[in-house]
Amino acid sequence: MKGPVPVESASALIDERIKELADWRGKTLAKVRKIIHEADPHIVEEWKWRGTPTWSHGGIVCTGETYKTVVKLTFAKGAALKDPSGLFNSSLDANVRRAIDIHEGDKVDEAALKGLIRAAVALNLKGKSKPKPRRASSKRAG
Repeated sequence: MKGPVPVESASALIDERIKELADWRGKTLAKVRKIIHEADPHIVEEWKWRGTPTWSHGGIVCTGETYKTVVKLTFAKGAALKDPSGLFNSSLDANVRRAIDIHEGDKVDEAALKGLIRAAVALNLKGKSKPKPRRASSKRAG
């Protein structure tokens, strides 16, 4: 598929992924998706990299990957976020990203997750609002 997937199609593809999983992973992905939208009603759903649910607002906030034993929420700029509740439990050595691995039976701390989502959006928007510094033109005395 060339180009970005339209938002309506991305949401439909995420719906389909949740149905396909038909187990705890589908339920978990649906739950975190709901939490993400509650945290930021303006978040945009995208479908990237041939099948990765992605949530963006001013840039990528997080992705929701599903594996055999884990649902992984990867925060694009997670290393720059404060995580007072200790939700990040994966990719802790990465320079930029951080992730939350949710295993079957894990309880999701909704308030803490909403806080991370809001902080990630704020970080994205902060980066967008700053004007880029102009380079000083280097004029040589001649």
